[in-house]
Amino acid sequence: LPRCRPRTRLADVPPLANHGLSAIIALALAWVMARAVRRRHEFGSPVDRATYATLHTASLASQHLRDGLTPKGASRAAKHLRAMLGTQAIALCDNASTLAWDGKGSHHREQVWRHASEVLASGRTVVLDARDVACGDPNCEIRTAILAPVISEDRIVAALAAYGPSASAGLARATEEVAVWVSTQVELAELGRQRTRAVEAELRALRAQISPHFIFNSLAAIASFVRTDPDRARELLLEFADFTRYSLRRGGAYTTLAEELGNIERYLALEQARFGDRLQISLLVAPEVLSVAVPFLAIQPLVENAVRHGLESKEGVGHVSITARDDGTEAEIVVEDDGIGSDPDVVRAVLAGESREDSVGLGNVDARLRQVYGDDHGLVVETAPGAGTKVTFRVPKFAPGIRPSS
Repeated sequence: LPRCRPRTRLADVPPLANHGLSAIIALALAWVMARAVRRRHEFGSPVDRATYATLHTASLASQHLRDGLTPKGASRAAKHLRAMLGTQAIALCDNASTLAWDGKGSHHREQVWRHASEVLASGRTVVLDARDVACGDPNCEIRTAILAPVISEDRIVAALAAYGPSASAGLARATEEVAVWVSTQVELAELGRQRTRAVEAELRALRAQISPHFIFNSLAAIASFVRTDPDRARELLLEFADFTRYSLRRGGAYTTLAEELGNIERYLALEQARFGDRLQISLLVAPEVLSVAVPFLAIQPLVENAVRHGLESKEGVGHVSITARDDGTEAEIVVEDDGIGSDPDVVRAVLAGESREDSVGLGNVDARLRQVYGDDHGLVVETAPGAGTKVTFRVPKFAPGIRPSS
């Protein structure tokens, strides 16, 4: 058996060893203090540190203003805005009510809207003295106010008020600058809402664009099986019901790739009932991307375009392939057919919104992808007459604010 070494106590260490240990501890303490000093100087001068602190505080405030000047967002942002100005209190009010008060003297909140009336009417910064602001409490520090307008799209939407014991020219300028910054956040929030409304409008247009031609052909195909193959007719009728329910559903603008592909399988089952052996399908999907969020009805119009414009006029057998692969931080989706192809100039005009030939939403899908993810994520179309068509797009596997509807 191995021999166990006896424990050594500090009292048993020889004096010279004790001195060596003390030296080691001293060196360790010196190293820790040196790191602390270095950390204090990481941002360089006091101006650098003040700049960092201001930017960090502005970042915290912006998180609460993403939806604009709502009462909840304004209340949460107010404390950060007050830190930026360094005043005893600040307030935010719109044209109807006081949205937020943060700091001392909250009993002055009831007067904010009255104080801001001139700013909301004129759009000019106003400085109020003790005659307009001071209350009957001799210990209250709120004796002056500086109010600056918050403007969005040339409209005065709110006022920012800085309250304290005195007002200076420097504080007035700072209040105006913070009000301008708040104005920018309000405009960004409005742009976000406009983008959302545009996406929803595009989606409504696409839902309304479900081809009557497809509906008629699907019902005709189902009817043809009612006598010859009732079970097949029943299955197709259920597929048709599920397809229309999904396509016309009310909900969010996003779904999972798995759900989108499930709806495409229903669509293709109905088309194969009509085309028979003339339509061949291949589907290759990486399991890792099935849960990725994609815009609702982003792939089905591309498949419909491949079937209707690529294969319907083609003689003999036509093939459509759908591929979804994992590409690092993105998922790549490809819809390809070996049909009659298209004139690249016509496709270019459709994607640019300059042509009305986009009967199944190619331009619609491209516009929505660009609105959501940016211009780098639009459709890439490769085609030529007689050479088939390949449509590719990429979506981030994880994107802020994009979640499939439950």
